[in-house]
Amino acid sequence: MVRFTKMNGAGNDFVMIDNRAGDVRLNSAQIARICDRHRGIGADGILLLEKARNGSDFRMRYFNSDGGEAEMCGNGARCFARFANKVAGAPGKISFETPAGVIGAELHHELVTLHLSEPTDLRLNVALRVGDASKTVHFINSGVPHVVVPVTQIDDVDVRRDGAAIRHHQMFSPKGANVNFIEKRGTKNIAIRTYERGVENETLACGTGVVASALIFAATETADGPIGVIVRSGSELTVGFKRAGENFRDVTLTGPAEFVFEGTIEL
Repeated sequence: MVRFTKMNGAGNDFVMIDNRAGDVRLNSAQIARICDRHRGIGADGILLLEKARNGSDFRMRYFNSDGGEAEMCGNGARCFARFANKVAGAPGKISFETPAGVIGAELHHELVTLHLSEPTDLRLNVALRVGDASKTVHFINSGVPHVVVPVTQIDDVDVRRDGAAIRHHQMFSPKGANVNFIEKRGTKNIAIRTYERGVENETLACGTGVVASALIFAATETADGPIGVIVRSGSELTVGFKRAGENFRDVTLTGPAEFVFEGTIEL
């Protein structure tokens, strides 16, 4: 039996497991079963709280619902910070290591601000052939590789079809990329919808996608931060940053992280 806590960050939901003892070893089939919304707990992914290896307070490991381990998850990281505070007595400011680098977090009740690693590989105005259509897209790695596609009417986008086509495009092989469709809602506001690799569907929110979309919007619209981002769940998150020439530094993501329920599951 494994004890878990169910949490969500702006509608992106997770199963949280305290694995500081190191005795939880999940295979891909077990992860998929736990995340199954009919036969399991139901989640977009699983987060393991583990002991740090490099001097940070903790180590965060994130697995998508297909069982694959991902580099980072922004919404999951906010939930991770509150979970660590609850089960491990972590203070209001903590750090944790991820494959995308060391992340800092500050807790403000149900809101959490993440201090993220600097984004890399910014590519603007990339011509991409998808089926019979040619699209102009943008790319940035905000801890996870993301494609950002500006649209005029976000509600008209077939996110599952178009997102899958771009996610599997040879330009982003072999690992693929998450795909975000963004609509301008003001000088410093956008709405987004995201197709997530590993989930292989649209999710209600994606934290690294929110960051990627806000930074791309700032770059293409020459906008200063903070940028407000409305995700599919209706929640609004805030992305802060400082410019360093054509690059971004001191990137932050602020948004909710909520406890849902606790329980045990037999693997």
